[in-house]
Amino acid sequence: MLTDTIIRLRNLRSRILTMRRGYRQWRSFCGWRSDRIEGSSVAQENPLWKYFAEHREGRGIWKFNHYFEAYERHFGRFRGRDVHILEIGIYSGGSLQMWQSYFGPHSRIYGVDIESKCKAYESESVQVLIGDQADRSFWKRVKQEVPNLDVVIDDGGHLSEQQIVTLEELLPHLRPGGVYLCEDILQPFNDFSSYIYGLAQNLNTADCIENNPANYERRAVYKASPLQSGIASIHLYPFMTVIERSGGTIAELIAPKRGTHWEPFLK
Repeated sequence: MLTDTIIRLRNLRSRILTMRRGYRQWRSFCGWRSDRIEGSSVAQENPLWKYFAEHREGRGIWKFNHYFEAYERHFGRFRGRDVHILEIGIYSGGSLQMWQSYFGPHSRIYGVDIESKCKAYESESVQVLIGDQADRSFWKRVKQEVPNLDVVIDDGGHLSEQQIVTLEELLPHLRPGGVYLCEDILQPFNDFSSYIYGLAQNLNTADCIENNPANYERRAVYKASPLQSGIASIHLYPFMTVIERSGGTIAELIAPKRGTHWEPFLK
């Protein structure tokens, strides 16, 4: 028993040292290639960026410039559809109008804020829900009132525990193919980013159920865990994390082989 404990502690130490190695290796790295493909600016083709750049009066919107490329990449497929969007952190109400304009007239927008005065931003297609995002009982009521969600944008209190509770409550509530986006994750090794890295480790779970050299179509087959079935991908951007739900249930992760020529030393 003591030997097993020592082995686990050594493995944990090794992982921590490897993580620190990666952090130190890339923290101040400056050796990137500087040549780039010529072409039109992504920002110029981005309708959300265009809306934000031209928004000079009216309700306030406060976003980092680099967020808009990620918005378009992950939200673009929802435009013009019957989608349900929930944003936590309304502030001055301008982003609610931006989402409504971007997703179109068939969208339903929900805003969440702890400040009751934000009710003033309600309209025919925008509903404002007042509550504390760290309160699980509040989210229980929200999920009863809002049965369908396709997109969640957490721009709320920015405290790690608030972000963790909100993720735990709303990520399973997203419909298949939905997108969960959390903004303003500032500083390395904060508790929310550590939580995300822990969650992401589960994507690499490998429970092999078939390893059959004679069957090229099912050469290697792994049983999909519930998380691997439910989450398609996790994306990290400066200050931002995006999680995409799978479009449907996945039972297996299959690696077929293709081709007829295989080197004899690869056995």
